[in-house]
Amino acid sequence: MTSLLEIRGLNAWYGPSQALRDVSLEIGAGEVLALVGRNGSGRSTLARSIMGLVHADGELRFAGRSLAGLRTFEIARLGIGYVPEHRDVFPTLSVGENLELGVAPRNRRRTPRFSMDDAYTLFPVLRERQRTRAGALSGGEQQMLSLARALLGDPDLLLVDEPGEGLAGFVMQQVAQCLRVLRERGMAMLLIEQRLVIAQDIASRVAVMGHGEIVFDGELHAFLQRPDVMREWLGVG
Repeated sequence: MTSLLEIRGLNAWYGPSQALRDVSLEIGAGEVLALVGRNGSGRSTLARSIMGLVHADGELRFAGRSLAGLRTFEIARLGIGYVPEHRDVFPTLSVGENLELGVAPRNRRRTPRFSMDDAYTLFPVLRERQRTRAGALSGGEQQMLSLARALLGDPDLLLVDEPGEGLAGFVMQQVAQCLRVLRERGMAMLLIEQRLVIAQDIASRVAVMGHGEIVFDGELHAFLQRPDVMREWLGVG
């Protein structure tokens, strides 16, 4: 499998506090990797480091290109989409305006794989509420909006932080179904979860973080045979 994202010896800080320690990880083209761990383990910091939002050092390469020194919008234009844990929609703008902002200019010679119609097909409620201010949406609708907006940037890799956090069961199922569609289209993804809630039937590989380090990295079936890892780093037997 061709490596799409390569992380080598990554360290990250919030002020004087070190959040990541010597993290090394790879994601192949079209691969779905679940990154799990307890709150505070460093999972979200890793995503933020990839996007240039955290002070970090080490090697980050995407499609063979170094991300060192690039600003967040430049990283996004290379083909990395980011759906943060807190969604970060623009509350005073309408759903349609939020989506329009996701259509980033890209210097690529291919036709974009995701259009506005795709976004509305994946999440019909967004079409119904396209003139509604994003701040008036429910948490589940905001999650759908944030995910759809990221897709309109036509990424090759999608970072999704806690896609099911705080969502009702039926909304979580809608989000999970969207992620399955993306996997079937060959989208590479990093799915960040506290446990394998959504990722368990989407991801092929699992990495576990603890205290800012990768403590396990292997195939899903190998992870499911490691109750010791689940117990020590996730708190489940």
